[in-house]
Amino acid sequence: MRPVYAVTGGVSKFAKARPDRTFQALVKEAYDYALKDIGLEPRQANDLVDGTVGSYFSDHFQRQLMSAIMVQDYLGLVPKPGHRVEGGGATGGLCFQEAWKAVAGGDMDVCLAYGFETMSHVQTWKGNEFIALASDVSFDYPVGGFYSGYYAMMVTRHMKEFGTTVEQMAHVSVKNHINAIYNPYAQKHLRITIRDVREAPVVAWPLTRLDICTMSDGAACAILASEEGLARIEKAAGRSLPKVRVTGIGRGTDAMRMADRPHQSFEDFYRYNALPNEQDADSRAYYKDLWDRGFRYPGVHSFRAGRMASRQAYQRAEVTDPLNQIDFVELHDAYTSSEIQTYEDMGLCRYGEGGRFAESGLAFMPGIEYGLDLPQRPKCSVNPSGGLIACGHPVGASGLMQAVFAIWQLQGAIGRHFGNDRLQVRGARRGAIHSHAGTGTYVTVSILEKED
Repeated sequence: MRPVYAVTGGVSKFAKARPDRTFQALVKEAYDYALKDIGLEPRQANDLVDGTVGSYFSDHFQRQLMSAIMVQDYLGLVPKPGHRVEGGGATGGLCFQEAWKAVAGGDMDVCLAYGFETMSHVQTWKGNEFIALASDVSFDYPVGGFYSGYYAMMVTRHMKEFGTTVEQMAHVSVKNHINAIYNPYAQKHLRITIRDVREAPVVAWPLTRLDICTMSDGAACAILASEEGLARIEKAAGRSLPKVRVTGIGRGTDAMRMADRPHQSFEDFYRYNALPNEQDADSRAYYKDLWDRGFRYPGVHSFRAGRMASRQAYQRAEVTDPLNQIDFVELHDAYTSSEIQTYEDMGLCRYGEGGRFAESGLAFMPGIEYGLDLPQRPKCSVNPSGGLIACGHPVGASGLMQAVFAIWQLQGAIGRHFGNDRLQVRGARRGAIHSHAGTGTYVTVSILEKED
């Protein structure tokens, strides 16, 4: 496999509605920003781009099949190769990785990955119905399944198994909403408290409105290149560019129906699921005690696909201690509860410790006043951008938005793009992005690193 560099990226403003733009124009807004960032005109860039990968979750929102080719035409990139990917909430993450594969495998030297969603074109109840179609329509959907209900069920099990509290979940909401105050691309800029989260209207107990992301319109794109492609871009731009390399990608899957997910024995968990940082005697004894007390994996309290994606990405990027070797993570926090579950899946803490990790301070940003009594200093900032909860979740764009923010972090360019540097992770050299679909049916994890 050839080295792959994330050269640049752009995002449109995420909003509840963008009536000023068609979906094609939203993507162009993000694409033009990315090109301007490296000093290229669209005509120059279109000569350099070998092809595209497009992502959007649902044809229903824009009521248009084959939307990706319409975007490619709008950007002036026909007749170059391109295709569309779809994988629920992980669509953007899959798109990023498909672009990586096109470059790493030698099919392209420069690949544009773009994604979008225009969810405002339907009423909220209809949007929730479309999203619910990402569950099993012959089993879960007919009995009233909708995603807030699924995640409420999962977190109540997490609460029963591990003692996780609603206040710990609210820490995630406070952190992400306050981070987003300093992100001009975010949909919501709210300074909130634990009490605000808990007193917000309940959607599906224990989840309130402030525990859940919102429907959005928006687009994002990233340009990936080989060493040769990067050299061509730098020649056209007339300058060298900061190098951010994609050093590892990972994917995982699981059964659509949670009832079909088999429990594993303690030994099988260690053989197939434990991460390198969980191999010590203390962690093994911790997990053995959980099993002796009735814990079973995967269960509805965790996402096996997320653990598989993390293992694969870490192995490829040579990450053996995620909490201490990764400087920040942009992860799929469609719900505050899923952020807590993902801490555990990604090995930032052990299973059962996610709630305590959420309130510890380790995942927060230094130098920002949250109004919380945090016992530990930040170590691995999670969702410094504000995450999906505050930035919004235009599904096909969300995973690519994470990639763009990660690229900017590693380039040390947050201040330039955001107009302030409050969300810049100082000295960041390695970041992770995590994209998640359904109830954990597709998950992607990608590792990006600053290269001197």
